Amino acid sequence: MTATRLWRLAVLVAAGSVVLTGCKFEGAASFPLPGGEATGSDAYEVTVEYTDVLDLVRQSAVKVDDVTVGSVSDISLDGFTARVKVRVRPDVVLPANARASLRQTSLLGEKFVSLDRPTDEPARGRLRDGDLIPLARTVRGTEIEEVLSALSLVLNGGSLEQLQTINRELVNALEGRESEIKDVLTQLDTFVGGLDEQKQQIVRALDGLDRLTARLADQRQTFAVALRDIPRGSAVLTEQRQGLVQVLQGLDRLGDVATRVISASQRNTVADLRALEPILRNLNEAGRDLPRSLELLTTYPFPRTVSEGIKGDYANLFLTVDANLLTLENNTGLPLPVPSVPVPLPTLSVPPLPGGGIPRAPAVPSVPVPVPTGAPLLPKAPGVPGPLSADRSDLLGLLLGGLT
Repeated sequence: MTATRLWRLAVLVAAGSVVLTGCKFEGAASFPLPGGEATGSDAYEVTVEYTDVLDLVRQSAVKVDDVTVGSVSDISLDGFTARVKVRVRPDVVLPANARASLRQTSLLGEKFVSLDRPTDEPARGRLRDGDLIPLARTVRGTEIEEVLSALSLVLNGGSLEQLQTINRELVNALEGRESEIKDVLTQLDTFVGGLDEQKQQIVRALDGLDRLTARLADQRQTFAVALRDIPRGSAVLTEQRQGLVQVLQGLDRLGDVATRVISASQRNTVADLRALEPILRNLNEAGRDLPRSLELLTTYPFPRTVSEGIKGDYANLFLTVDANLLTLENNTGLPLPVPSVPVPLPTLSVPPLPGGGIPRAPAVPSVPVPVPTGAPLLPKAPGVPGPLSADRSDLLGLLLGGLT
């Protein structure tokens, strides 16, 4: 029994030696941490790239907002880039442009992967299974060893011994000027506070200045032409200096004369404007009636709707003329024409009455028509012929003959 056990132990030790010598053994860091966040079979896997994972091991925690949501499943090396595969619970929703940082729980605590939402750009998409967080969106924290080594460099090889000299000179410079230094610091605090309150305006002003400089750069050729032509223009102005001075002096005298004229005619101008006020007021009251009446002149004597009433190529015009022929001689200065031949009147055929006889119209009493005397006579127009002859048979004679 004892020999058998010793034989088995030797075999196990030999096998363990072979295994250990055939694999890379890095101490305790080669063993994964026990446990880890239970992510389940439906968890999604994301690959994170780092330049250095420090002493991060498998089964390390993956956190979001300091809450554990997964664990590290694998760590591998791709060239000079470390690739860390993490498994995250399916109920954790992160944007596709999420960031990853390598942090530790305390000063000497364990390392973990922190998945964070972006703060310098809007979140977009959703992080899904198989996605990659590249080096551009990953960062690692500073190790305590790095801090201590930097501090040892300052304490041992730095200029720490010069701090005493700096402190002594600073005290000598500020001694006796405490109130002035305090006032300067107070004003500096007010100044910095004012700048902080107006940082938006300052940024906007800088942006505007940037746009202005860009436009000036685009107009560089124009500025070159202007700088080339301005000296010649200045030379022309220099040559015309005497004339310009005389023009300005003339304008000065004209201003004095205009001032005197306006001052002297002020009352008359005010009176004219006041007299013009009723005319303008009546024109304003006329309003739309005045344009309408002026518009009627273009179609006089027809209304504006005359085109709608014409069904063919002509329009009928009915005129009523009221003429008093008895006063025509007095109004025109011409004698009334006496027709030489009486105008025959049409004979009417009237049927006889029953029982014989011809009906007769009742006699109309003769009423003398008064002819006004002393009526004003119109002057005789030149070129008008003399008295009308009695044997002239024109329209006027025809009308007068019909009256007789």
